[in-house]
Amino acid sequence: MSEIKSKINPMLTLEYLTTVHENKYFDRKSAIVKPSDIADLISAFANAEGGTIVIGISDKRKALEGINSVGEDKVYSFINAPKDCCKPMPDYQEEILDIINLEGKADRLLLLHIRPSIDQIIRTTNDSTYLRIGDKTRELKGEDLRNLEYSKNTRHYEEECNTDAEIEDLDEKLIADYKHRIGADDLSTHQVLKARGFIRKVHGEEKLTNAAVLLFASTVTQFFSNCRIRFIRYDGTSAEVGTRMNIIKDVNIEEPLPRLIEKAKQFLSIQLREFTALDPKTGIFKTQPEYPEFAWLEGIVNAVTHREYAMTGNYIRVTMYDDRLEIFSPGKLPNLVTVDNIQETRFSRNPQIARVLTEFGLVRELNEGVKRIYADMKEQNLDSPIYTENDHSVTLILKNNIKERKVNPKISAKVGVDSGVDFGADNINLETKILEAINNNEKVSIQQISVSTKIPKRSVERIIKKLKEKGIISRQGTKNGKWIIIKRENSK
Repeated sequence: MSEIKSKINPMLTLEYLTTVHENKYFDRKSAIVKPSDIADLISAFANAEGGTIVIGISDKRKALEGINSVGEDKVYSFINAPKDCCKPMPDYQEEILDIINLEGKADRLLLLHIRPSIDQIIRTTNDSTYLRIGDKTRELKGEDLRNLEYSKNTRHYEEECNTDAEIEDLDEKLIADYKHRIGADDLSTHQVLKARGFIRKVHGEEKLTNAAVLLFASTVTQFFSNCRIRFIRYDGTSAEVGTRMNIIKDVNIEEPLPRLIEKAKQFLSIQLREFTALDPKTGIFKTQPEYPEFAWLEGIVNAVTHREYAMTGNYIRVTMYDDRLEIFSPGKLPNLVTVDNIQETRFSRNPQIARVLTEFGLVRELNEGVKRIYADMKEQNLDSPIYTENDHSVTLILKNNIKERKVNPKISAKVGVDSGVDFGADNINLETKILEAINNNEKVSIQQISVSTKIPKRSVERIIKKLKEKGIISRQGTKNGKWIIIKRENSK
């Protein structure tokens, strides 16, 4: 089964076609559908980042039905569907794969490889317009349609030829890794690059595209000085200048795009702090990173994938303050996407780059990225992410809750961080406030604790009971007694 695969896109093996969930680059249809029924898919793939429609596999059961049973006239109609059912006709290529169908008979599959439309909208013959978003085909109307029309007015910068770079400037190991990932080990580098549109002709001479150089160049900054991520860490919550300059780390990461993401992940993961916090769902204290990994990593991935590389004077910046992390990406959001619909809408400024990074496993195939950033921040009891946009850039801001995590160091020294008390919790942590009140006045009454902490008296009584059960505090005497925070052996 694994030996049967597409020659146009070797990643599409028979196993892939029959097992993988449909995604933004791939959909399957039974041959019993009408050729006109795939017009919306053709429009959607062409208006997005391209994709392949395989005909002859049922989309629900993933069964190998084949196309022979419907007759050659219908097969011919499927092949001509992009021309007969869409306007203008998108750029596409058909391909036949020989298979054995579910009845054990020799049969065929038809693959329609739809290429992305660069500078025009592809509509169906009934004037409907579709866009592929994740694994869904969505009809565009009103403002969304107008925004797509605006976005198609310019050619993709990634598609333009780079007159300086040659194939010899590309990283052989990175190319080999890419060929292996798409199942093209047996093809030459030139064949793969040309098949994927990374080589184009200018006045009869073959040239690499900007996307090829950004993705695979050994020394990418030789051709694109802006292909880098600058990490800056400040001491405090603002950037100071002059004699008060408070930069404590300033690092540049310069790599071709797949490695740029990996290196940024490795570097940033060791810069972030960890805090002990209470999980409100389980009631168990656990150590958590300052920000969820998916949130900041997806922010970096999106910046690398969708930034405007034509803006040669700017680069991606990741800025770390005590209370927040900011990821700055050059270029506005693509016209179809706004800060208001960013969770539900996806449109790539650089579809070729996006596709290759997906094949490297760095970009999510489904439209879950931004939506999951929101979900993971909420899961960790952090503020929702903030997206801001101006005429030249987009910035993602992730806030931590460091102000609520600070605690009297005398208490943490006495109790110890593994005692079950949260020394880095959110507003839900009332234990710390009560321990601070006791530490400040060992003879403080429950009523006084309630007044000073603004915690209801009954809640104070309940929490003190829990602290006693945990062996964290005890009481000597009754009416004129005093509180004792028990020193633990593992505390420092």
